[in-house]
Amino acid sequence: MHHHATTPKPSGFSRRSFLLGAGGIASGFALAGCAPMSSSSGGTETITFYVSKPEVIGYFDDVIAKFHASQSKVRVIRDSTSSLPADFVRSAPPDLGCLNYNYAMVSFVEHGALTDLSDMDEAKAINPDLWPLMEQTASYPGERNALPYSVTAASVIYNKQIFADQGIEVPTTWTELTAVCEKLQAADITPFYGTYKDTWTIAQGMFDYSIGGMLDVEKTFSALEKEGTSLTPSSPVSFSKDFEPPMGRMEQLAKWMNPNAASRAYGDGNLAFAKGESAMYLQGPWALIEIAKTTKDMDLGTFPLPVTDDPDDLKVRVNVDLALWIPKASKKQDAAREFLRFLMSPEISDRYNADNNGFGTRKDSPPVANPTLKGMQQYYDDAAFYLGVSQLVPAEIPVANYAQTIALGGAPAPQLRTLDADWARVARRKA
Repeated sequence: MHHHATTPKPSGFSRRSFLLGAGGIASGFALAGCAPMSSSSGGTETITFYVSKPEVIGYFDDVIAKFHASQSKVRVIRDSTSSLPADFVRSAPPDLGCLNYNYAMVSFVEHGALTDLSDMDEAKAINPDLWPLMEQTASYPGERNALPYSVTAASVIYNKQIFADQGIEVPTTWTELTAVCEKLQAADITPFYGTYKDTWTIAQGMFDYSIGGMLDVEKTFSALEKEGTSLTPSSPVSFSKDFEPPMGRMEQLAKWMNPNAASRAYGDGNLAFAKGESAMYLQGPWALIEIAKTTKDMDLGTFPLPVTDDPDDLKVRVNVDLALWIPKASKKQDAAREFLRFLMSPEISDRYNADNNGFGTRKDSPPVANPTLKGMQQYYDDAAFYLGVSQLVPAEIPVANYAQTIALGGAPAPQLRTLDADWARVARRKA
């Protein structure tokens, strides 16, 4: 296990205040959606549970039914439509939230709107390597305001049949990867399938993987944060300097993609990969469900993209797909904690992760269930992972467009200079 020392945050400018956007976080949301009325008649407390991820609402509805069958003190109403910023502003937030731990959470956490859960056994059971990930996104000094529930890990998805037919081993260095791609091209097989029409697929794929496999993302971003308004290409750390080597890798990866990548979208990529039109695909586990719609039971595996010649640099890209939190404004803390405990129980959370291609978040969580994802397990266990850089750049900077320009053959240097200028400008606006 890697141990992370917690460094005190520099005062003044921080990426969190940085992410809030002009006019605060509520600006982009409709101020609509009333929370259901609560009742505590007859010794029962009714709490609202907010879960917004569309594909898992059915699962949580089943869990709520199980919870109701298991006890009679707490009733849960699921809410998936309210506007969280509006509800927090009106001091009527849900009693328990379960959603992606990303930008949207930053202002609530930083402004101390969530309760400290660190006294709970459920918090103590969390894999300690996950706290630094939570803190990179948002944290409140000395508190644990959200418990990670499910982590998604992404890397290279590869077609085991093609690898076997060509006598190819999984590469663990950039030199080996180069040899693999040259061998595939010599056999007239497309090494990677690119879908540049959907810029997010470039950002979360070749862009994030090249940077995360080469740089210490946490260190780099806390240094960029310190530079803040004074960031220039010649600062001690800068996009121009530090991202130049990974962008060189990205230029080479682009040469190993399908020639028509510029006109292909995500759906085209899933279809093509499902039909065996490329050996590898830079996508997360969400693509597996789509691939299976075309070809059921394909023999696929995963491995971290090697971008240096040191196998110890291999890492996978992760995000905290779901985290649980309880607002201070909730009048029903105990009831909310009661349901949180039920959700975090191994039988409920392990089943959730098994069904949704997630990695568990407890120290004793079982290994990932889907055999395709097992190639990432040792990296997850060793905390050899990083948050995707495209998720750490403020939303108002069109980083995916810059990545697309590079993928399409544009020189990286001007794109990186623009990123430096954008970063400093956003920092000035927030200062």
